[in-house]
Amino acid sequence: MPTRILHVRNGEAVPAAEVPLLPADDFQGLVADSLTAGARLCAYYGAEPAGEAGAVLLTAVLANDAGGTLGLLSTRPGPSLPSLAAECPATQLFERELAEQYGVLPAGHPWLKPVRFEHRLGGTAGDAFGRTEPWPEIPGDTPFFAVEGEEVHEVAVGPVHAGIIEPGHFRFQCHGEHVFHLEISLGYQHRAAERMLAGGPTARTVGLVESIAGDTAVGHALAHARAAEGLAGVEAPPRAQALRAVALELERLANHVGDLGMLAGDVGYLPTASFCGALRAEFLNALSEICGNRFGRGLVVPGGVRFDLPGAAATRLAARMADAWERVELSVNLFFESPSVRNRTDGTGKVDRATARQLGLVGPAGRACGLLVDARRTHPFGPPAAALEPVTAEDGDVQARALVRFGESARSAAFVVEALRTLPPGPVRAGPAPLRPGRLAVSLVEGWRGEICHAVATGPDGRFARYKVVDPSFHNWMGLQLALRGEQISDFPLCNKSFNLSYCGHDL
Repeated sequence: MPTRILHVRNGEAVPAAEVPLLPADDFQGLVADSLTAGARLCAYYGAEPAGEAGAVLLTAVLANDAGGTLGLLSTRPGPSLPSLAAECPATQLFERELAEQYGVLPAGHPWLKPVRFEHRLGGTAGDAFGRTEPWPEIPGDTPFFAVEGEEVHEVAVGPVHAGIIEPGHFRFQCHGEHVFHLEISLGYQHRAAERMLAGGPTARTVGLVESIAGDTAVGHALAHARAAEGLAGVEAPPRAQALRAVALELERLANHVGDLGMLAGDVGYLPTASFCGALRAEFLNALSEICGNRFGRGLVVPGGVRFDLPGAAATRLAARMADAWERVELSVNLFFESPSVRNRTDGTGKVDRATARQLGLVGPAGRACGLLVDARRTHPFGPPAAALEPVTAEDGDVQARALVRFGESARSAAFVVEALRTLPPGPVRAGPAPLRPGRLAVSLVEGWRGEICHAVATGPDGRFARYKVVDPSFHNWMGLQLALRGEQISDFPLCNKSFNLSYCGHDL
């Protein structure tokens, strides 16, 4: 029997022609069976085959965490294919995206709506949604689920928010303060990042990748670099791998510490809010000391890193990070020990493990529900990453998400201090090499929000023919929607911050 799934390792490049091409029914059945058996859907995306205008090639990337492999399979779906969303909710947003980008109708999808309103940039999905009227010209101008009943009312929040914040629309169906349902509409700042990356690599490719989600510049740059290295057949030197791992964990520390402070602010606990707001800068400044940018931009490139850190500077930085973490620990422990804080966080915004698994939640949001989902452990790409064990919790509420952030921050801080003290000698960048034509590489990186996936295919000319990005927020926004069911609407800011998802990472 011919191979039905091609199993590869994280970052491994294979000839694209070797990815099994299945009939649509077999493809959908195999994806559904794999997800039901415990696999995760990392990516599910369309592409236009070279020289076949209007045709669509659909590829699925399935993570087998137990075996540490990624399964690849593909099909040519035609104008429609049966939706898997009701059986496998993790597919629902991917199916909507496929319809919007390529006009492939997922027949039977329970709530088929635009994801990013990409038609405004040349999309072809208008007829896929069964519309007879013109496609809406304004993002968010679509039907919303409505609850009817006496004294049931609707609350609309955004897309314009108070303060400096990205746009997103939240539609609540409420009875008094009680939330029956929350629906989130995004796509207000779609930048067509994937289309701009196609045809690369160019001089602006790394900058584009870093801007997918500005607070995850290191994570996305690393996912890109790993994919490009696989396509070129090169490997970053050990010292570069160590510096990359340090930068990735510093990015995690800066964001987790900042979020713990913001959670404290949302419940009015000012000691931790003030301390963490200031201490976040220690980890941002550490990134700046390595590469000159507080968000790590310009550091990670294919082949290694652009900047080295001399031994004496690394030793000094290790001491500063150890001191900074001691202060973080003291301030965050105050937060967890406060009865008034626990009154707000315990049991609030809960998502159970079964629901989290069905939705495919990743990162702290998934691990807070008891899911052992962490690419550093299950799909490692270098010795430094293997040293970090994931932290999990069981309750799936605001408290659990905060505890997971704190626990993994402690492990990240210990790792950073040790790694800076023991950087291996040698160069920090391998020589350039051209990308091999006709190849496909999938790169997973555990960013601070969760799993980042870059699936990159080269054409006959060795350039990027299709560049697919899945930010962890793409998996997790539905988790936030369900976390609000049955809650008080006044708890929305607290739940929202406990997930802290990226609008721009979703909108690309």
